[in-house]
Order: sequence, then C-alpha cells, then structure tokens
Amino acid sequence: MGGSDWVDEENPYAGDGPVVLDIGGDVGALVVTMPGELAGAEVEISRRWEGGGAAGHHHHPHVAVVARPVAGGVVHSLVFGELVAGDYELYRRPGGSVELTASVAGGTVTEAAWPIRR
Repeated sequence: MGGSDWVDEENPYAGDGPVVLDIGGDVGALVVTMPGELAGAEVEISRRWEGGGAAGHHHHPHVAVVARPVAGGVVHSLVFGELVAGDYELYRRPGGSVELTASVAGGTVTEAAWPIRR
C-alpha cells in the first residue's frame, strides 16, 4: 500500500487469537466481561477528566466486543491494553453515554463487568 491508505482501513483480523499485553510501571490494562448480545458492538474509552460519550469531541481508543475462547466455552469481552494508570469512562460508539467507569492500576490487569440493563 502506498502513502497512508492503510490508516482508514479496519483490521479484519482484530480480536482473533490471543491478546498480548505490554504492562508495567504506570501502565496497566483493562479487561471487561460483556453480555453476549453486545458481540460486535464498539466500545470507546477515555480518561475520566477528558470527558467522553456524547459530549466528548476527541478521538479515543475503541475496541469491539469479541467472543474469546475459554475452558468450556466462550466469554464475550473487551481488552484495552497499555492504559496509563487512572480513572476511565467507557461508552458504546457512536456517542453513547458513559455506561461503566473503571480505575486502572499500573502494572496490573484490571477486570470489570459491563452493567446488564434490563
């Protein structure tokens, strides 16, 4: 590919296979268990002080809800790697309201569960 053509393309293989995390010092990761009915949904994350959701006007990292193999089946989840320690807000794209907040610690993998709305 020439120039910057690849910048606008989505990775068709994103989410396939294992996830490698590069954490340590003040950098951690966040793994969120998701409801299966949200498979394929895009979730964005932002530092709490930046503001996100419908009011946010910045580009923030986002990932899709993926079914990941585990012993005995699959678990739907999100994985955000390489996050600087701090408080984060997560919301569905595009422009959804904040549905989950999480505090990420450096050098660790923080686990959270997406709230189930009935």
